[in-house]
Amino acid sequence: MPPKWSTPRKRKKRLLNHIPVVSIFFLSSLQKYDYIIAGAGCAGLSLALHMIQSGEFADKKILLADKDDKQKNDRTWSFWETEPGLFESIVFRRWRKTWFHSPGISRLLELVPYEYKMIRGIDFYRHCLSVIKQQPNFEIRQGEIKLIANEDSSAAVYFNDEKYTADFVFSSIVFEKPALKKNEYYLHQHFKGWIIETPAPVFDPEEATLMDFRVSQQHGTTFVYVKPFSATKALVEYTLFTEQLLSAAQYEAGLKEYIKHIIGTVQYTVTEEENGIIPMTNYKFPAVNGRVIYIGTAGGQTKASSGYTFRFIQKHSARLVENLVKKKNPFIAKPSGNRRFHFYDSTLLYILKNRQVSGDKIFTDLFRKNKPQQVLRFLDNESSLGDELKIISSLPAWPFLKAALKQL
Repeated sequence: MPPKWSTPRKRKKRLLNHIPVVSIFFLSSLQKYDYIIAGAGCAGLSLALHMIQSGEFADKKILLADKDDKQKNDRTWSFWETEPGLFESIVFRRWRKTWFHSPGISRLLELVPYEYKMIRGIDFYRHCLSVIKQQPNFEIRQGEIKLIANEDSSAAVYFNDEKYTADFVFSSIVFEKPALKKNEYYLHQHFKGWIIETPAPVFDPEEATLMDFRVSQQHGTTFVYVKPFSATKALVEYTLFTEQLLSAAQYEAGLKEYIKHIIGTVQYTVTEEENGIIPMTNYKFPAVNGRVIYIGTAGGQTKASSGYTFRFIQKHSARLVENLVKKKNPFIAKPSGNRRFHFYDSTLLYILKNRQVSGDKIFTDLFRKNKPQQVLRFLDNESSLGDELKIISSLPAWPFLKAALKQL
């Protein structure tokens, strides 16, 4: 009679109990995809929609992973375009006229051929996820992403204690603040916004406020923008470009002060609120690491000197998809003029960080001495050298020259 432990059932149980951990990870690594999109924020969802819109990826197995379910209206995106974009159907409000205010100027900017557009976060998430869920080749998983790494001829994403591999991973996740080198600067664009309703009409729904510097500059570059939805409802956002963040009470005090003294009312109801922090840095985020392709802020798609991101993400996503279709890989060269605009951004960041010239003075000169269309092209990295020379000549010459020489 054989020993009891060697009976077929007990032998199988004994073997299973002694499978090493590495083998369990090996089994889970069989979850193989063509592409993994790590992060379902603006960059990840935009890339997915550009892929779907191209019609070229129906035969590819694609995983979209994020820790959140994207069911909150946690932010808004504002941008300008001259023609309809991929997300035109969910544009919540649009304006062809915007105000610029500072203590020295109040100017109504005629933006045509541009439109200043606003998309609400919840509308963006719902639209993108609805489209993605209709694609049988897409899979959505929720969990905290712990690690993204290159492994032999593939890339791997670890989350939910499992391992998922793909030919390429597109990651919008910034795991930690970058270590800065000489002549690299890191500010925050930080803000708190209220959607308010007033009993009496106080807004013109046809005219937004792009920047209003008629607020205290004690903390650094500080302004408010106003996006009216109707005569009695608007988003009012208190915004700063500084190294240090404020307390919750300070943001609220700034909003209350502006609503009372500039909008001119004390009777209002706060129906929603949002807040956020966007990095403003000339740190050169890596575009790629092996088979990991970085997108969004992690891939350097946030404009260093303004914090604008949405349009840069759309242009980057379109180029990634174009390369995947034509070349079968997503590697792209940096856009023409990228070094030039990086130089401009670095110069302005140095000035803002060291308070060589106040931010309200800089933006006042920009909008007082240049056509708004020239400024918008410049902020989108789409300006001509002629535009740039005109804009540079409108700024305080000596402080900008000294700052520029430091960047060289």
